[in-house]
Amino acid sequence: MPPLAHRLEHISVMDYLAGERESEVKHEYIEGRVYAMAGASLNHNRITRNLSALLWNALQGQPCEPLTNDMLVKTAAERFRYPDLMVVCNDDPSPDDSVRESPILLVEVLSAKTHRKDKTEKRAEYLALPGLLEYVLIEQDIAEVVVQRRSEGWRSSYYYPGQQLTLESIGLSLAVEAIYERVENEDMRVFLEQQQAERMGER
Repeated sequence: MPPLAHRLEHISVMDYLAGERESEVKHEYIEGRVYAMAGASLNHNRITRNLSALLWNALQGQPCEPLTNDMLVKTAAERFRYPDLMVVCNDDPSPDDSVRESPILLVEVLSAKTHRKDKTEKRAEYLALPGLLEYVLIEQDIAEVVVQRRSEGWRSSYYYPGQQLTLESIGLSLAVEAIYERVENEDMRVFLEQQQAERMGER
């Protein structure tokens, strides 16, 4: 029998999922232990909202749909994560309808607190999902989007304001600056000033 301290710390998957339905604070679940999610910044919320709206509009009438960070993804038998955004297509939910197991696209918005985990631990779990086609990491303190695609061996492709990025998993091209609408960081400030200067020069 495991030590008492270990038994007290361990929570079953069933108890975890039941607790999440009632909890005001979201928790990720890693092999019997739960970890509270940090609160998100205004920039984080704006990026998630912008991309969710762009995906929702593009996927109207299609079998795929974007789901925001209230939905869990099951990455292993005893691992459950809250990605910032996912896209599922004709997805069969688990017995708990707040859990998805077969996303084709996963998105994380990076912060100083989550940067390392999103690029290492969570990335390894996500890329092991057999149906995943793309993993997108979006910086919030600078304007940079990284797309990793299964079709390219998960090599990183980088995109910046003024460029188009293509999400191959859903056949959609987006302007990077559309993802960063109203986001306040130095890169976007410089980009918008350059755009304004160009417009003034054309008059």
